[in-house]
Amino acid sequence: MSIYELAILGAATPEERATLTATLTDIVSDFGLTLGDDIVVHNAETLGGRHKPAAFAGAYFGGNAQQDLEAAQDLIRASAPIIPTIAAGADFNAQIPQCLQPINGLTRRADDPNMTELASTMLECVGLLRRQRRVFVSYRRVESRAAALQLHDLLASRGFDVFLDTHDIRPGDPFQDVLWHRLVDSDVMVMLDTPTYFDSRWTRQEIGRARAKEIQVLRVIWPEHTPNKLTDLAETIYLDPKELEGPDGPIVAQTADTIVLEVERLRSRSIASRYMSITGKLRADVEKIGASVEGVGAHRAVAVRLLDGEKIWAYPIVGIPTAEILNDVADKARRAEQQEIPVLVYDHIGIRDAWNAHLRWLGDHIRAVRTIKVSEAGWALAAWEN
Repeated sequence: MSIYELAILGAATPEERATLTATLTDIVSDFGLTLGDDIVVHNAETLGGRHKPAAFAGAYFGGNAQQDLEAAQDLIRASAPIIPTIAAGADFNAQIPQCLQPINGLTRRADDPNMTELASTMLECVGLLRRQRRVFVSYRRVESRAAALQLHDLLASRGFDVFLDTHDIRPGDPFQDVLWHRLVDSDVMVMLDTPTYFDSRWTRQEIGRARAKEIQVLRVIWPEHTPNKLTDLAETIYLDPKELEGPDGPIVAQTADTIVLEVERLRSRSIASRYMSITGKLRADVEKIGASVEGVGAHRAVAVRLLDGEKIWAYPIVGIPTAEILNDVADKARRAEQQEIPVLVYDHIGIRDAWNAHLRWLGDHIRAVRTIKVSEAGWALAAWEN
């Protein structure tokens, strides 16, 4: 039985359906999931047979013909997430049915032929990708300040929460604590690789700790600069001298757009890698204490059977837990019809001490969801009591 169900509705051409399906297949494979088994993609004809407890999201392609309108209306009545989408340059009001117009839509960009942004948004709706879209820009101010500021603004305009040290650390805050806190909550690091990047201990630590946390790195290499071999495994974009408008930027618009699209592509891979790492550590600790992992459910939940026979649903999460995420996990457990109290599992390394104290307080006072650090999973589960 599938644990994620998607739908492609509306005026999507066979080529558009095939392209979107191929991109979805590529992204979910990073999580060890396969289309047809773990994930089903419906059309209007098969939608009526979907498995209601499964996590669901749909995309409605606008066009001149208002196709599959009845199926879309059924989804609206069921409060199921559906994303109206139009091609670049199209008129939203003219191509999207009236019943879908109150829903925020997505315009497919001409420079995103594989529909990566639409596929990612659908997988955010089913909980496979997290809704927080966070990017960390690592750079030397003396060499790439203008480019860093440009990418900060461009990424923000595309829906990313971007960390830039000159913008996001308030006066009086402990600089390094905030920096690491924001780094561990990021999906992708954009590294502006300039000639003296590795001369700074701060940038050396940023790239090292990003790799330690399995955060994907997009390396943007300055013209006529020989990059350090320590970052050879990073995804790389080489800049030509003509692609910089000044020594420290900005970067020409077309290349900057390419960088943003690559961040979008890397984001799902980064989340998948970090999720699989936390899940692997959880499984290892569960087996150490003689308990067992029984399977994986919707929203990346892991079913764990303890020694006394009690079953719990563990939700490994990437990044920093918040009260909003705790509430979201409780809601997902309710919609999946799970009777057990959900347990949020997270990696605490790099999170500020004040925030870890806040999480302990939430754990003591909000009993609808429990929290455990993945490094202490076996210790905590060995003495588990609801």
